[in-house]
Amino acid sequence: MGTQLVGASYGGIAACLLVAVLGGACSTGPSAHSSNLPGAIIAVGAENQYANVIAQIGGKYVTVTAILSNPNADPHSFEASPSIARVVSTARLIVQNGADYDTFMNTIEAASPNSERTVIDVRRTLGLPASTSNPHLWYSPRTMQTVAKLIAKDLSAVDGTHSAYFENELTQFDRSLAPWRQALAQFKASYPGTPVATTEPVADYMLEAAGTDNKTPFTLQADIMNGIDPAPEDITLEDGLLAGRKVKVLLYNEQVTDSITQSFLTLAKTRGIPVVAVYETMPTPGYDYQTWMLAEVRALEKAVSQKISTERL
Repeated sequence: MGTQLVGASYGGIAACLLVAVLGGACSTGPSAHSSNLPGAIIAVGAENQYANVIAQIGGKYVTVTAILSNPNADPHSFEASPSIARVVSTARLIVQNGADYDTFMNTIEAASPNSERTVIDVRRTLGLPASTSNPHLWYSPRTMQTVAKLIAKDLSAVDGTHSAYFENELTQFDRSLAPWRQALAQFKASYPGTPVATTEPVADYMLEAAGTDNKTPFTLQADIMNGIDPAPEDITLEDGLLAGRKVKVLLYNEQVTDSITQSFLTLAKTRGIPVVAVYETMPTPGYDYQTWMLAEVRALEKAVSQKISTERL
């Protein structure tokens, strides 16, 4: 019961509505990133992982606000406060996931038009179709490199005097993704075709890049993601994968579990199958985007090679 699509209400990702700079209005939110420089570019990341990358590229020349960061509320049902509307209305740059994941942003933006605002829709930026069934785009190794490049370009369009700074930070960011990519390549080479099971498609893009064989039917993953009762035959298949030890690891959405996902977790643990937590928003504190992604691959590797679970990063 994580991300729900096509405007339905969901509970797997949640909203910590930060009306100040990152971390300023929510003690469990992401790390603060505020510039004291006059004229700093006001930017918004619909999810805290995108806000984090904006902060890395913009550095001291941006003040960034994240809308979603923690699993405490339903982003499809909240009504934007005047403070949130004010931040969005004054933002020069917004990054949102798209793919029907954060449609609330479109509503907020329409209610607070700004002709000088640039909106990066990640799904569109990646050239993915509107029918994209898995919206968890940040787990794909190509996503943030592409998004970061566009962030640097758009920040330079707003503040051309510091374009060299933004380009330098972009170069550093690209380099910092190398350990994650290397870890994925090493896992793929060391454990090719590793059979895995999942409860939702949260980390499916990463699992694909790591060369795993996800045995869980996508219909089951999508039903759980959308808060729909899975078909009995899909539940039976998943139970069989776990009970028969036909997979090496079970990955699950740590931010929300229900009776069905809990039953899978219990069965996996009973049968000695390690479990690995994955997330819809960047766990904080302690991580930036690239160290979060690297930690997930290392947790996967530890589960497969040592049969050690990681139930929380």
